[in-house]
Amino acid sequence: MPKASVKRLIECNKDQLIDLVLDIDKYPEFVPFCLGSKIYEKKNEDNLILIIADLTIGKGPFKDTYKSDVKFNKKEDSIYVTNLDGPLKHLENKWHFKQIKNTTEVSFDVDFELKNHFLNIIMTKSFQFGLDKIADAFQKRAESLFGNI
Repeated sequence: MPKASVKRLIECNKDQLIDLVLDIDKYPEFVPFCLGSKIYEKKNEDNLILIIADLTIGKGPFKDTYKSDVKFNKKEDSIYVTNLDGPLKHLENKWHFKQIKNTTEVSFDVDFELKNHFLNIIMTKSFQFGLDKIADAFQKRAESLFGNI
């Protein structure tokens, strides 16, 4: 299964960065390979924000939509995402946010497996590169919206 991790220091407030990550509707505007998004459900339960959403991801002739279960834990400043439906056999991604003075340290770990064995092999070879591009996009978006706090 492809696995990758990224850790970044981003010049913005932790809460702003968390809001940016939870604003799934905006992903097609700045996240590489994200062609569409749809939120089906979003609710607050105690210290959790629970979201059910679709993301359509693609590049070239490949395009697919998967449904995710997104849980933001307010006490732990973490987001945990698993797949519910689509081309993924398995998805687990974790975001963790930590305020350090005027910056936020964000760590992002992804572990997934596609149902299509051939595509899984291709993705394994280029996954860290793709994840770095996605992390760059979040960092650029956050710093353009919230930089110079």
